[in-house]
Amino acid sequence: MTTRALRRTLAGDVDAFPADVVELMSYFRPARPGQLVRAVPGAGADVPIWILGSSLSGAQVAAALGLPYAFASHFAPRHLMPAIDLYRRTFRPSEMLERPHVMLGVNAVAADSDAEAQFLLTSLQQAFVNLRSGRPAPLPPPAEAFAAGLTREQAALLDDVLACAAIGAADTVVRSLQNLVSRTGADELILTSQIFDHAARVRSFEIVAGLRDRLVGGARAD
Repeated sequence: MTTRALRRTLAGDVDAFPADVVELMSYFRPARPGQLVRAVPGAGADVPIWILGSSLSGAQVAAALGLPYAFASHFAPRHLMPAIDLYRRTFRPSEMLERPHVMLGVNAVAADSDAEAQFLLTSLQQAFVNLRSGRPAPLPPPAEAFAAGLTREQAALLDDVLACAAIGAADTVVRSLQNLVSRTGADELILTSQIFDHAARVRSFEIVAGLRDRLVGGARAD
């Protein structure tokens, strides 16, 4: 039983995912007398369980189990609105959560000017193009005039995957985040900044952190 609980394989039954989540949740509850498998540490730890999704299936699982839902709009924004709508419409309250709670993943590249942020963004743009072309690689340094060399298909790809990104100086970024929160009613935003230079990445997070109080809709940015 313990060996089965520790299984690590991608060859499992995808349809069993909801049952796997329920099983995982059980290991964080206080151990019961006669329970064959116990999590040590873990039992009774009250660890929050989230469902991360990039399509409708994760939204269905989160809603059915009454769990908070995080949507991967930082790389798969196409299904964002249908997914969170399905989650909210079909949500069933649980002992963990009384009402739907939505977190959105967002690419944020902030700098002291819009032009600098657009330049820093080219690292992430290159990474997306490389990944979707079957050539994944470490995050590359930014490249001048990168957009000028894109094919029509590559430009369309980047428009799609970066549809929810917030790129620019502080005022530009806060407008993008406000629009996203207003459009989706998100409760939280979790931000990532794929910037090649470490100091520029830290600066990006510093700029966005200073915008927290300006966000509308009550969303919390982490």
